Amino acid sequence: MPFRNRVDAGRRLAQRLAHLDAAEVVVLGLPRGGVPVAAEIAEALGAELDVILVRKLGVPIQRELGMGAIGEDGVRVVNEDVVHMAGITPAQLERVETAERAELERRAALVRAVRPRASLAGRTALIVDDGIATGSTALAACAVARAHGAERVVVAVPVAPPDTARRLADAADEVVCLETPAAMLAIGEWYDDFSQTTDDEVVALLRRSLARTDAGARPTTDAGARTAGEAGARPAADTGPTAEEDVHVGPLGLPGFVSIPDRPLGVVVFAHGSGSSRLSPRNREVARALVERGLATVLFDLLTPAEEADRANVFDVELLGRRLAEVTADLVGRPRLAGLPIGYFGASTGAAAALWAAAEPGVSVAAVVSRGGRPDLAGARLAVVEAPTLLIVGGRDDVVLELNREAAARMRCEHATVVVPGATHLFEEPGTLAAAATAAGDWFVDHMAPAPHAVGSR
Repeated sequence: MPFRNRVDAGRRLAQRLAHLDAAEVVVLGLPRGGVPVAAEIAEALGAELDVILVRKLGVPIQRELGMGAIGEDGVRVVNEDVVHMAGITPAQLERVETAERAELERRAALVRAVRPRASLAGRTALIVDDGIATGSTALAACAVARAHGAERVVVAVPVAPPDTARRLADAADEVVCLETPAAMLAIGEWYDDFSQTTDDEVVALLRRSLARTDAGARPTTDAGARTAGEAGARPAADTGPTAEEDVHVGPLGLPGFVSIPDRPLGVVVFAHGSGSSRLSPRNREVARALVERGLATVLFDLLTPAEEADRANVFDVELLGRRLAEVTADLVGRPRLAGLPIGYFGASTGAAAALWAAAEPGVSVAAVVSRGGRPDLAGARLAVVEAPTLLIVGGRDDVVLELNREAAARMRCEHATVVVPGATHLFEEPGTLAAAATAAGDWFVDHMAPAPHAVGSR
């Protein structure tokens, strides 16, 4: 049975972990996606919440094969058998460790400013993730937890393949896994909402847990309790030049968020990709950046819950494009948005939907931006789009980059491609999402400004 989101997964896991002695347990979320799951478990058990910062040391020519792991405070675990089998020299091992140590220290600096590392000596380390595929990172976390002195190691995860669960059982004292599908293509397919977890969300959850622990609060079992990542919650980071408001848009009254700064230049409507929603942290971060540039933003769920239950709908570009066009017609009739130029910002398959809608007769769109998108999925409509279109792609997202280049060759409108160096598909690397947001803001402002630019001014 799929999980609604990470909060739902955490609550369901907590029911299977009630036998643990909360006084002896430290709940350790694997950043970043495992932390919202771990937070629900820690609150239900009344246990401490922390993160386990671990970096797998992957064999250079086969990164998924772990030859060791590193953790905080200089903890280092090396699998000498793998090192010998792969013919890894000390210099190669050192280079891999140096690179991974830099990322570990970056995350540690962020987290430990809020939450000092909990001692595991003589305690039970409850390691939690939002799902496990190969298990290499979770295995590394088990080794690191034992190196930090944990007396007992328990791994809790919503979903993992059977063979991975068996491998974890060899490394942990106990494994709790709710779903073990024989065929699992991706963790995200087991969630209705698998939006990316941000560093800010991790920090907010740790702060909340510390406040609960300091206040001696009892764990809540109220099914209506919410975290900052759930629908309707309002993390402080969501307040920009104007507060974000809940809205219902389109003929179906789809839930969404709207932010309108003073004297907006235009309004940007977001079309999220498959497996995401109006709660997507990446799109919300971009939306905040656009509001700061004087643009109103609208994020909404493109499908109703009933429609989302049929997973084929999240990949139906025509359905999503028509829905986007319907919502656009609804938005332009609203008093505070009437008369404003319209822009579309699409991510993943949402980019194809944005281009499909932009080519729909009667829809007037000033500009379109695609981030890590699949414009190729818009098919024949690519050649019909008239709105100036910017394609933003990660420099390390090789397959999608090539698909974007092929799509650009079929476009007849004004278009440009921005390649963000070092970025992979999700723009998770430090600074890459901000670079994408800046490029998007420049494009929208340039094409929505009331005074036209002279030719060659770009």
